[in-house]
Amino acid sequence: MIQIFDDKEQLSQAAAKLFAEEACKAVAARGRFCVALAGGSTPRQTYHQLALAPLCEQIPWSQVHIFWGDERCVPGDDPRSNARMAHEALLDRVPIPAAQIHAMTCTRNPEASARRYQALLQKFFEPDAPRFDLILLGLGEDGHTASLIPGTAAPQERVRLVTPVQKPGEDFSRLSLTAPLINQARMVAFLVSGPAKAKILRQVQAGPRDQFPAQLIAPLNGDLCWLVDKAATEQAS
Repeated sequence: MIQIFDDKEQLSQAAAKLFAEEACKAVAARGRFCVALAGGSTPRQTYHQLALAPLCEQIPWSQVHIFWGDERCVPGDDPRSNARMAHEALLDRVPIPAAQIHAMTCTRNPEASARRYQALLQKFFEPDAPRFDLILLGLGEDGHTASLIPGTAAPQERVRLVTPVQKPGEDFSRLSLTAPLINQARMVAFLVSGPAKAKILRQVQAGPRDQFPAQLIAPLNGDLCWLVDKAATEQAS
């Protein structure tokens, strides 16, 4: 399902509303809401919306559990940190218990960090397999999502839930949820904004299905939605 909005502001409002709706639905059905956040500029605006009335007051924050879809192996105060962005835009502004924020901590040993986050997920969701209520994703101009980056082994990982990633040319590693784990979610939402994303959005949506990591995302027993603004579609048509 693709929903097209006039601008980034409307897209962000719709994404925030989706977050709130899924949170209330999950808490009513299972007693908690488990969400994996994305990094990037479009989610930042969505997170700002979630911290404002009336949505902030509608979300049962005491039953929300925050995870991340990917993270860069940089210090916590680094501007490139997805966790830092989420805290500044949302988490430090809402009444969510600190113990329910499950940071994707990445040390100097990315392999060990990936194993540790996988163990955290397995313990949290046991005795069931890890399954998020909502995963928010972005779309890179190279077709990556989370940190499933073309040219690395990450998109092809089928065994692990969390994998280390080394993007060529970067002086830091990353951690990422893997496609099989993402595809277990009850809802996956891509947020795509701006003319720079028009070409790749068209290719991911209409091209051969084995070209880009973002095309691997197809929930097995859940919903997939694309929230995009007109700027990301007009040049792609």
